[in-house]
Amino acid sequence: MITRRHIIAGALLLASAAGSPVRAEDKPAEIRIGTQKGGFFPAVRQRYTIENAFKPLGIEIKWIDFQFGPPLLEAINVGSVDFGFVGDSPPIFAQAGGARIRYVAAVKSEGNTQAIIVPRDSAIRTLADLKGKRVAFGKGSSAHNLLVAALEKAGLSWSDITPAPLAPADATAAFIKGSVDAWSIWDPYLALAELKERARVIAFDKDVHKPNAFYIAGSDFVDRYPSLVAKLNAAFASEGGWANGHHEEVAKAQAEATGVDIEAVRRFVDRSNFSVVPIDGEVVRSQQAVADRFAKLGLIPKPVSVSDIVWRWTPGS
Repeated sequence: MITRRHIIAGALLLASAAGSPVRAEDKPAEIRIGTQKGGFFPAVRQRYTIENAFKPLGIEIKWIDFQFGPPLLEAINVGSVDFGFVGDSPPIFAQAGGARIRYVAAVKSEGNTQAIIVPRDSAIRTLADLKGKRVAFGKGSSAHNLLVAALEKAGLSWSDITPAPLAPADATAAFIKGSVDAWSIWDPYLALAELKERARVIAFDKDVHKPNAFYIAGSDFVDRYPSLVAKLNAAFASEGGWANGHHEEVAKAQAEATGVDIEAVRRFVDRSNFSVVPIDGEVVRSQQAVADRFAKLGLIPKPVSVSDIVWRWTPGS
């Protein structure tokens, strides 16, 4: 006999299958998004597109700025940030350290926005010339991976250089003063060094390896709110498509928000790709190569399997 309980249970099942709205207690009051200086984020923030996407759900968006990737991921790990954007190396170090993070989307770089640079009058001409030199880089950053990969390509070992792990602001000062011989760095710091210090590039990312960048979310956030993660990815993917066709607007917004010279920002933006895509097999293999490289050199405490923390995003689902 069909009872009232059966009818209620059936209605709940149908509502679930149809993707019923999330109950108020099952959604966060706000989503905290971590960003770094650069990229298209200042333009996105000016346009309020992310805020507008979540306003109908009653969810506020809070933006939190970081100087570079490792501290951003630590914030995600401890639960003070939900979602953020970083280069290829920070997630490797974070995963090896047991951080509760997930890869949720990728940006396939064209390899033009990060490089190893030297002063214009330096005798260093090739990667092999880095032997015995003091080289600055952000520890655990994508520039760390570039430096390791570049040395590998040149047939040098990590012990062949004097590593100088410095945050971007400190590395900038060291490069200007001449207390380091070379610097592995990303935009907009790279563009600023090229224009202001007339720095010379000895290798871009694309000359050494195929880089990627990632949108990362906290494991608990992904497990609890998968539909919100998909919505975030879709919103940033839409904005990435807009940014690829509106470089001047992106550059002006970034220059206004950061105070960085507009010519340096234009250089950075014009050589950037902002397309946000699902993480496919090619991206996983490339990222695994980064992880294996660090493990081989003992730069992370243990080997990691990148695929173990990849969350599969199917656009439109």
